[in-house]
Amino acid sequence: MTKNALLITGTDTNAGKTVLTTALAAYWQKYCSHRSLGIMKLMQSGEGDREWYHNTFSLEQSLEEITPLYFKAPLAPPVAAAKENRTVDLAIVWQAFTALQQRREFLLVEALGGLGTPVTDELTVADLAGDWRLPTVLVVPVRLGAIAQAVANVALAKLSHIHLKGIILNCVQPRTEEEIADWTPVDLIQSLTNIPVLGCLPYVDNLADLDKLAQLASDLDLEKIMNYEL
Repeated sequence: MTKNALLITGTDTNAGKTVLTTALAAYWQKYCSHRSLGIMKLMQSGEGDREWYHNTFSLEQSLEEITPLYFKAPLAPPVAAAKENRTVDLAIVWQAFTALQQRREFLLVEALGGLGTPVTDELTVADLAGDWRLPTVLVVPVRLGAIAQAVANVALAKLSHIHLKGIILNCVQPRTEEEIADWTPVDLIQSLTNIPVLGCLPYVDNLADLDKLAQLASDLDLEKIMNYEL
C-alpha cells in the first residue's frame, strides 16, 4: 500500500474534492511547512483544478507535474481524448505520480469525477485506486440522496479492493445543522457502510481563505485521514 499518498475522491462531480484537497493543503502549509507536500490531479478535462493548485500553493511543480494528462473538453477523459485523436496513457500518469512521490514527504492526489468515472474505455477511478493501492477518502456532499450515494460508492470501493480510510461530508451549499443531521446521519451512514465518517466540512464561500480552510481541516480526524504525524 502507498503510505505517503492520499487519494481524494467523491461520489460524483462537484462533491467537494477540491475543497477538501485545498483544506488539507492549507493545513499542511500553515502547520507543517518544514515538510514537503505535493499535489496532483491525475488527469483533467477542461480548465480548473491544476491551475488553482499551481497559483494557490508554493509547490514548485509545473502544471504538467500537477496534472500529467490534460484534455481541452470538459468531458470524461476517454471521450475528451477521442475528440483530440488521443488516448488516455496511464503510463504517463503513473510515472509522474511515482516521481513526485519520491520527492515529497506527502502527496495529496485529487481524483476526477466520482469513483465510477471512466479514466479509459475499460477502467474507472475505482479500478485505478485499487490497482495502484492508494489509501482513499470519499467525499459525500450533504444533500438529499447522500445516504444512497455513500452506500453505493462504498460498495464500489470494496468491490475494487480500495483501502477506504473514511468518509468526509461536505456542504456544497449552506446547510443548517438540522439538514446535515437529516440528510447525512452519521450513525446510519457508518452502520450501512461499515466505514467511519471522519468529519464534515461546512459550506465554504471563499476557497481562497486558506486560514479558514486550515482551521476547518483541523476539525477533521486528520490522524485517520492522512495517517501521518502532523
